[in-house]
Amino acid sequence: MLSKQTRPLVLRAAARQNTQRTLSANLRGYAQAAAVQDTKPPVAVFGLDGTYASALYTAAVKTSALDSTSKALAALADVFRKDTKLSGILNAPTLSSNDKSQIIQELQRHMGGLDKGETVKNFLKTLSDNNRLGILQGVCEKFATLMGAARGEMELTVTSAAKLDNKTLQRLETAVAKSEYSQGKKLKVVTKVNPDIMGGLVVEIGDRTIDLSVSSKIAKMNKLLTDTL
Repeated sequence: MLSKQTRPLVLRAAARQNTQRTLSANLRGYAQAAAVQDTKPPVAVFGLDGTYASALYTAAVKTSALDSTSKALAALADVFRKDTKLSGILNAPTLSSNDKSQIIQELQRHMGGLDKGETVKNFLKTLSDNNRLGILQGVCEKFATLMGAARGEMELTVTSAAKLDNKTLQRLETAVAKSEYSQGKKLKVVTKVNPDIMGGLVVEIGDRTIDLSVSSKIAKMNKLLTDTL
């Protein structure tokens, strides 16, 4: 039996322990919620390639392999830029399982030792198993968008009919950086070549598109003539 003097002391000690347990439980809950939230991609990217890129981003965060995954995909993106036929090969419906295995091995060779933990290797295997190797180039581009957003960058995509020289790109980047379109963020310039635009430029930044292409002007002129006639 507890004396009348010691009973209040025991009750207060028990109350403090309960408070500490509750606080610890709350802190664990907040930490777990923060961990779950941190794995979420920083922005939404759309399309099937965007879905796969988002899934890869989440998997890379959970396995603490985000940086190595980003570097490995950047290496693959460089392969696509240098080999314009690669996309067509990956989209070929006649690829056998052996063909896909050889392609994955070759892609791994280009990644070198960048793929720590083999996150990208496993991802390529998933694409292969689901007959989705053809979207790999898009996944690389969408993943780069996610990484840019995570770093506080804004992607500036410049499409031209022919490759632009560095001086022209720098002037364009400087002009956009000073405009309201950049929102004061650091720009990450991505260049694309599309002969179909015939000339001029198509500039994409954030959710805005500035179409200064010759093909767009011709289309507008044709519409004007059609509407007039």
